[in-house]
Amino acid sequence: MRKTPKTPEVRVPRLVGLMAVDARETAEARGVLLAAPDRPDFHRTVVDYVVRQFPQPGAEVPRGAVVTVWFDLGDAEGGAGVREPRPPRPPSGGLRLELDRPGDAFEVLG
Repeated sequence: MRKTPKTPEVRVPRLVGLMAVDARETAEARGVLLAAPDRPDFHRTVVDYVVRQFPQPGAEVPRGAVVTVWFDLGDAEGGAGVREPRPPRPPSGGLRLELDRPGDAFEVLG
């Protein structure tokens, strides 16, 4: 564990991508506290990965300040989910140029 000098301000470490146990150790070593509103059992969480944090990494905060981390993107944020394939759109005007001109579908050709 790395000890930081006892300065009144510390920089927030990058916690996104770390497992919960590593995020706690990193925060403690840097002199900040962690809170996780989506995990009431945060102190026992081990292998979940941090997906978001506030304040952002590199921000200067007072020693002992609370950094909030989230482990789940939630319904409003999206996530992996199921993605349907999106075919590429035809070039602008290309489809219109290939279609026949509109007319009477029952016109007798003679």
